[in-house]
Amino acid sequence: MEDDEDCPRSTDVEDCDLTYQEDAILQRLEGDGEEEGHWSRSSVITKESLLAAQKEDLRNVMEVLAVKEQHARTLLIHYRWDAGRIFESLDEKGPDRLFSEAGVLAAVGNEGLSTPANPLTCNVCFETIPTDAIFETNCGHSFCNDCWTEHFIVKINDGQSRRIRCMAPECSAVCDEAIVRNLVGARCPDIADRFDRFLLESYIEDNDKVKWCPSVPHCGNAIRVDGDVYCEVECACGLRFCFSCSSEAHSPCSCPMWELWIKKCRDGSETANWIAVNTTPCPKCHKPVAKNGGCNLVKCICGQPFCWSCGGATGREHTWSTIAGHCCARFEEDQMKKTELEKRDSYRYRHYYRRYKTHSDSLKQESKLLETVRKKISISEEKQSIIRDYGWLTNGVNRLFRSRRVLSYSYPFAFCMFGDELFKGEMTAEERKLKKNLFEDQQQQLESNVEQLSRFLELDFPSFSDDEVACIMQHVTNLSSVVDRLCRQMYQCIENDLLYSLHRESHCIAPYKPNF
Repeated sequence: MEDDEDCPRSTDVEDCDLTYQEDAILQRLEGDGEEEGHWSRSSVITKESLLAAQKEDLRNVMEVLAVKEQHARTLLIHYRWDAGRIFESLDEKGPDRLFSEAGVLAAVGNEGLSTPANPLTCNVCFETIPTDAIFETNCGHSFCNDCWTEHFIVKINDGQSRRIRCMAPECSAVCDEAIVRNLVGARCPDIADRFDRFLLESYIEDNDKVKWCPSVPHCGNAIRVDGDVYCEVECACGLRFCFSCSSEAHSPCSCPMWELWIKKCRDGSETANWIAVNTTPCPKCHKPVAKNGGCNLVKCICGQPFCWSCGGATGREHTWSTIAGHCCARFEEDQMKKTELEKRDSYRYRHYYRRYKTHSDSLKQESKLLETVRKKISISEEKQSIIRDYGWLTNGVNRLFRSRRVLSYSYPFAFCMFGDELFKGEMTAEERKLKKNLFEDQQQQLESNVEQLSRFLELDFPSFSDDEVACIMQHVTNLSSVVDRLCRQMYQCIENDLLYSLHRESHCIAPYKPNF
């Protein structure tokens, strides 16, 4: 190791002021953020635990309302599996209105379907049906078993089986799931199984607090959050994603910001850039046209001739003296302004994309760092050293990963925040400039400290002396704390200074998690 002002060879443990207080620092770092009440806790629901998770919510509603499981499920599906909303509605509306609005007409009294006393005419097939082949629902509507079965099968095949309503017009009663299962199972057992699967998966499909993991191929897991849905979660398969929009974790970008950035990246690809520079759109069909000769009169495949220089449509003959309606030699001020604006927007996008890509690539390279550090720790532990605890190293790597991700996504945020696509007219030019300078100052500080942390973590510390390792420990510990603090400050700046006075209801930012 070459001599360095930050870590000279002559430095010893006492000079680095390391009296093993790093443990307390690390504990404080690990505990940071737990007091933030807006954090959402998440849990993974596997195929095996899905039924148990559903049963738990069903049991709570069944106990409070004293209803059967099927009616509790119907209520929960109606209220998107939010038991709290059910209990609030119970207080506001009373039990009768609560049940009727959800289509639960059998919450009290007779269950499901009943057999009428006399033969009846089915109001669907208009056949006279004996009493053992026709049922009357608790809502008072009678149909034959065959028509009920056909109705259930159609609804299940259409994916509407979670709340199958009565066939009678304008009737909102939800059919008894046991009768659906029995009638359909007698004719099509596989469709009855699908019905049961739909009821089970309703806990995910109709639940605002639960979402399937978007992994490809699908891992089969789902994630449940307790708290704000604007958060980033991690599945047991290792995939991290935004719970709100199911795309990759993109904080501090809001979901609309990330959607805009992804669209811009697609539109700003190399192919799109080449087309913009080397082609002219046809004035008739608007397809991009490239010329393969020297003459500037070109003809699109749609048959429209036009001037390639300016894009103006021409007649069937092209002479520079007889083209009506335009002149390629005439300078147009508006066109110049439009061209300059397009160039500025293109340069601005490339500026932010290049820096976003730089830090994203660094993160990919640093993803291998944790395994490398573990190997270095293993080598160091075999040596007779005064430093025996290397938790500061793994903590530093984790902080580097998180801060690098925040730094990477801060550039798409800045592109959207200070552009005209999302907040046009909501900030004056002066306000935009002040906010931009404030954010870029914090961005620059974070970037500088992240690079320093990365440099120290990549050092080959097993080959260093104990004094040098102690000095590295001090730098890594301090920098881990600094980048964590700067990340928090950046999020606070976004929430309190940048978005506070704007339409922030559609731009909720997932909170910063230091160990995510």
